[in-house]
Amino acid sequence: MSGTPQAHQRRRFRHALKTLHLWLGLSLGVLLSLVMLAGGVLLFERPLLAMTHPELIGRTVPEQTGLGPALEQILATSEGKQLRGIALPGDGLTAFEGVAKNGDRHYFDPVDGHPLLVRAANRDVLLVLLDWHTHLLSGDTGETVLGIVACAGLFMLASGLWLYWPGRRRAVTHLKPHAHPPILRWASWHRMVGVLAFPLLLVTIGTGTTMAYRGAVRTGLIQAFGEPQPARPPKVTSDGGDVRWPDLLEAAHAAAADAIITRISLPVRPGAALVMRVRRPGEWNPSGRSTLFLNPYTAQVLGGEDATRLGPGARLANALFPIHSAAVGGGIWRALLAIGAALPTFMLVTGFLFWRARRRRPAMERAG
Repeated sequence: MSGTPQAHQRRRFRHALKTLHLWLGLSLGVLLSLVMLAGGVLLFERPLLAMTHPELIGRTVPEQTGLGPALEQILATSEGKQLRGIALPGDGLTAFEGVAKNGDRHYFDPVDGHPLLVRAANRDVLLVLLDWHTHLLSGDTGETVLGIVACAGLFMLASGLWLYWPGRRRAVTHLKPHAHPPILRWASWHRMVGVLAFPLLLVTIGTGTTMAYRGAVRTGLIQAFGEPQPARPPKVTSDGGDVRWPDLLEAAHAAAADAIITRISLPVRPGAALVMRVRRPGEWNPSGRSTLFLNPYTAQVLGGEDATRLGPGARLANALFPIHSAAVGGGIWRALLAIGAALPTFMLVTGFLFWRARRRRPAMERAG
């Protein structure tokens, strides 16, 4: 039966798949490995930031309704007017964290709003790693390329498992590692680690892929479950008055007393509602995915979205980032993700060594 046209076609398909698997691994696999190594470091971003900048931790933080005066002071400065968003003290940092339009991070005291620190986006190691991990240092173009690389990573996972699979009865014996000869050593280690770590790699690369296409993924999941689209901020009428931040925080707290206000979208534009991110009990995302919409001039709450009451599609979409970033799962899951971040490099190295050993063997046989 091995000489049948069907068998010949299967051999040709298998050879083509092996070739594609190899060259994707030796090319895009390099990029994928570097991106995931950066992600492995970013799993510990908060403790690293606290360790390198101790001035951002251990400060006295008022109750959230008492942060209004400091917030008002911050946003009245020229530095504050350049921010596109600001996070309230929390999540291990006892300082306001503002994100400027150029990506710089600005930190302010929670009591009186005086500046504490500026982290330049193009010089701070953690911010450079974050930009590399999410945009390849190239903005929207880099994010598009990253999505392609992530999809290639998923293809390499699936094709590697398909090429390895010897059948259920021989699956365990085929995972045995070998020490010699080199061609068998690197092939066996590459195969064994790839198969055993397949679920972990599928989660890490798979959730990372959804980050690159988060808008389409969220829309697709919502539509798949027949759910309504997310609420949008309403328009408001500007009366020309000042924005009263203490009143806004009071109103937000009254509307969501069980929630923690985490972020505020800036700047406040005429005719646009103010958007606050809040984290309600049970949410996985450290910043929460719930929102409040407020009239910035009257401090009237105009609506919002409670992420804990969404349908299964939206809840699944909201769960992807916390899983990817180890915001849930505790230290064990964080350690597993850190191991998963290093595995593509191991697969790249063993795959390369196997390829090199295979190329050298014909030459050695000819020389012998």
